[in-house]
Amino acid sequence: MSPVLTRPRATQHREAQHLTKDELAQTPAGAMTVSVDCPAKTNLTLEVGPTHDEWGGRHALDTVYCAVGVYDTVTATAKYPGAGFSLDIEGTHLGDLAASSSDMRRNHAVLALFAMAEAAGRDPDVALTITKRIPVGAGLGGGSADAAATLLAVNRLWDLNWSVDRLRTIAATLGADMPFCVAGGFAHGTGYGERIEGIVPDSPQWRELAAQGFAGDVLVGAYQSQLSTPEVYRTFDAVGAGEGDRNHLQAAAINLHPRSGRAVDAAALAGARHAFVSGSGPSVVAFVDGDAAAQRVIDAWRADGLVDRIIRAKAPAKPLVRVSQ
Repeated sequence: MSPVLTRPRATQHREAQHLTKDELAQTPAGAMTVSVDCPAKTNLTLEVGPTHDEWGGRHALDTVYCAVGVYDTVTATAKYPGAGFSLDIEGTHLGDLAASSSDMRRNHAVLALFAMAEAAGRDPDVALTITKRIPVGAGLGGGSADAAATLLAVNRLWDLNWSVDRLRTIAATLGADMPFCVAGGFAHGTGYGERIEGIVPDSPQWRELAAQGFAGDVLVGAYQSQLSTPEVYRTFDAVGAGEGDRNHLQAAAINLHPRSGRAVDAAALAGARHAFVSGSGPSVVAFVDGDAAAQRVIDAWRADGLVDRIIRAKAPAKPLVRVSQ
């Protein structure tokens, strides 16, 4: 079967919530609803350093982040005081999230809601709905995007008006990529990935990244299978980085998921400006220069069945916030 090609659009994202009858009974009439479209992330460079005990054994990272316009949508709606939180997840490619054993209290969006409630001194009386489009377990930061979207949605829902820096401080307590996902675009990350220095549009560094071909049309080659980030890091500890790899985790990801390596090579031979494994994989990202180049990569991936899905998007991207009542 040929890979399916999709082209995500923010304008196609769901505008309204879909709450159960019980949840509607817990939701005040005219309650505010905030929806946030949050893009995926990839790592244009990812240098992996030693582990640190004070970071719970995490590796030191030095990375250049780029937000890619494949969006998850988190919708947050106020509930009556004391009603508690609720979570609904929908989408066609939910991976492990669809498992009956999945603990919704460990979901990144729910953890972000709890963190906001603690920081604001409020109860988490919010109905959350996540519409998944970012492939799960794919090295594209889908869980981090959901957490960041929740921080942005609750910030607006509760009229907190906290700054991006304050939201990033909360996000840093939850995971490595989440502080980046709060604002998207391009950014430089250090620490274990949580220390973020934004790269401002039209700054020399931004223009340099664009000139190097890291802006514009992007193809994401996605898979039905997932990779465990801890397993990728354990493999990295054993095999190290590949010679010349800008992503130090690429060799480990390819070791565990060889199709990714073949997809990278095929995209490069087809004329992609850049092709690499995204983060801890297995997804492959290819930056292309226009429709003709994109079609050559698509044809190469399809010819040998090197990916399961092809998503066409733009980069860099930013979160989008919408409010309705």
